[in-house]
Amino acid sequence: MDDFTQEELRALDSEGRALLTQHKICTWEGKEKTLTLINVYCPHADPGKPERLAFKMRFYRLLQIRAEALLAAGSHVIILGDLNTAHRPIDHWDAVNLECFEEDPGRKWMDHLLSNLGCQAGSHTGPFIDSYRYFHPKQKGAFTCWSTVSGARHLNYGSRLDYVLGDRTLVMDTFQASFLLPEVMGSDHCPVGAVLSVSSVPAKQCPPLCTRFLPEFAGTQLKILRFLVRLEQDPVFRQSALQLSNQTPVQMRQNKARVRSTRSRPSQAGSSRGQKNLMSYFQPSSSRPQASPNLELPSLGTLVTPKTSEEDVMASVVEGRAKASEAKNEKEVRTSFWKSLLGGPLPMPLCGGHREPCVMRTVKKPGPNLGRHFYMCARPQGPPTDPSSRCSFFLWSRPN
Repeated sequence: MDDFTQEELRALDSEGRALLTQHKICTWEGKEKTLTLINVYCPHADPGKPERLAFKMRFYRLLQIRAEALLAAGSHVIILGDLNTAHRPIDHWDAVNLECFEEDPGRKWMDHLLSNLGCQAGSHTGPFIDSYRYFHPKQKGAFTCWSTVSGARHLNYGSRLDYVLGDRTLVMDTFQASFLLPEVMGSDHCPVGAVLSVSSVPAKQCPPLCTRFLPEFAGTQLKILRFLVRLEQDPVFRQSALQLSNQTPVQMRQNKARVRSTRSRPSQAGSSRGQKNLMSYFQPSSSRPQASPNLELPSLGTLVTPKTSEEDVMASVVEGRAKASEAKNEKEVRTSFWKSLLGGPLPMPLCGGHREPCVMRTVKKPGPNLGRHFYMCARPQGPPTDPSSRCSFFLWSRPN
């Protein structure tokens, strides 16, 4: 740790790329051991940002120092997560066409970190073992990451960036299996896992960072009665209630009868205000309608129009058809005009390899062509030898 400054350590830890937890386990021999899990999301080395490659390698260096220090302290160690490096050519779909594949700094770091047990022959005897290659040393097409933009997952055109690395003793003594789950969707990565023949030893007391000690969980659960407040009764109401409770059954029946008679007695004040009775709406009205003055009705002859001739009917029909035809022609002219003015999107060109409609993409890489549109094959990316994969068709949407 002496080659790291305090400022550099804070910078490496500021992105939150590692989570370390310690557990007590019991092996099949009955021995109690400490197991340290280091969950990581290692940095990606963007080719356009050389400083990120230096950051990635310093992160690798710090991770290795921390893991080896835990091993020296007597703890078993598992490093798992996205290491952002495909270790060997078998772990990458296009390793043959990549320049200096073996010379990549990340792959060289993994060569020194890992032992070759179960893998290809070599002299590397690092403190950790790639558990998947320990159980599946020659499995091809075992990838965990695919490009979502190119649809490469449909043809398993990806790389293996996610690992479960364990120290040599732990893997050889307790690991039973290591697996990938490429059928699990939801991300451009798939889950990875391993099976260990150990049992977890529960802690005697909860650690200080346990969620039960968080402020939002520290209080006891309140009962609903705590939210109901007992109200003080009014003195008059309390006295009335006391008088009612002291009444005899005979007095209570008399009070009820008095209340019913009071409610059933009609209100004279209401009648004096002129409120109508319901029966008044069903009685015949006493007023008679007044006779209207004599009106002169038009004679029957003035209401009857002369019979329309057959020629007039035919003329009106022909005129109506002519107007309808003229309106239809005018509508067709307007429609054809707007169609010629707004022709809509042009049909997609056909790719040269499959004669299928292409898809339009946009250049997002900084440069002179940034923002330009182009056409390419709509099929997912795959090996060049696979006829069902994307062909090499390319066409700019318009001249620059």
